[in-house]
Amino acid sequence: MKFGIRKPSLKKRIAARTSIKRQVVHRAGLKMPKGYGWVRNPKKAAYNKVYNKTTFDVFKLIKKLFK
Repeated sequence: MKFGIRKPSLKKRIAARTSIKRQVVHRAGLKMPKGYGWVRNPKKAAYNKVYNKTTFDVFKLIKKLFK
C-alpha cells in the first residue's frame, strides 16, 4: 500500500476517461449509485478506501495552497 503523495500520470488520467468500457457503461445507463462499490466489488472498494485515506493528490495540495 502506498503512503504519502501520489505521482500524477497524464497518460492514465486520459486513458481512464476515454476507455471503451467506460463509454459503453455510461451510454447504456448501467452506472450504480454512489456508495454501491461495496456491492459490485467489495475487495476493490476496501482497497480504494484505504488508499484514498493514506495518500493525497498533488493537484489538490496545490489548489489548497493558492486558494
